[in-house]
Amino acid sequence: MPSLQNSKARFSSEIMYGVCTACAFLIIVILTLITGYLLFIGFHSLNWHFFANLPQNDPPGMRNSIEGTIILVALAAGAGIPIGMMAGIYLSEYDANSMLAAPVRFVSDVLAGVPSIVVGILGYELVVVPMGTYSGWAGAASLAFIMIPIVARTTEEMLRLVPGSYREASIALGATKAGTIMRVVIPSATGSLVTGAMLAIARVAGETAPLLFTAVGSPYLVHNPSQPFPSLTLRIYELSNEPSPEARSQAWSGILVLIALIFIVNLSVRYFTRQRK
Repeated sequence: MPSLQNSKARFSSEIMYGVCTACAFLIIVILTLITGYLLFIGFHSLNWHFFANLPQNDPPGMRNSIEGTIILVALAAGAGIPIGMMAGIYLSEYDANSMLAAPVRFVSDVLAGVPSIVVGILGYELVVVPMGTYSGWAGAASLAFIMIPIVARTTEEMLRLVPGSYREASIALGATKAGTIMRVVIPSATGSLVTGAMLAIARVAGETAPLLFTAVGSPYLVHNPSQPFPSLTLRIYELSNEPSPEARSQAWSGILVLIALIFIVNLSVRYFTRQRK
């Protein structure tokens, strides 16, 4: 009887292993098909003029949109990641069970699920209206607002995975609470924290709705965030609504470049954090 039960358990385990393997393979196939489709459609419009020219040039390019996206994401990450990480550290290391922690977690979860267009309206009311103009600052603030709850909750969960014995050993050696967090806890979770930050960056890099209400876009090469600011996602949205096949082909190329930028940022950050670790 025990032998029969063991055989059934082994058979069930093998079945589940096969199902999990098939699902993992299916994800790889889907990702490969999507990437191949983007390469097939978008690669035709990729040339030197695409990266060097502006939309009003002949042939048109996306230099301003590419640079604008990089600047917007950098500004948003510069504000959103530190604030989100500090909030996550507070929830995990200081007052995990206090009366303030539960509302902060609840608000973070709610904000993480708020539609991005609502964030765009909020950025319009809080930044565009007081400034009196659409601007890159307003766009970056909206993107940072999207990043903060994602980074905060990811940071909290990843720091909770660090064994408590690490903290106890550090404090026993005379380290302060802040020193333990900075020199023991955070380095132990560096890889996971970087992954959470990259997920937040990937999320905001593809957002269009918040920028429609804040940055608006610009056909010119703009580096001053106080002015209406260009973005790849806005330019892709504009080109996708045009009837010209050339414009739509360039929109596909813009999507391909956007994915490539996110991929390069992920690889670069992981490489440098691994070397430092």
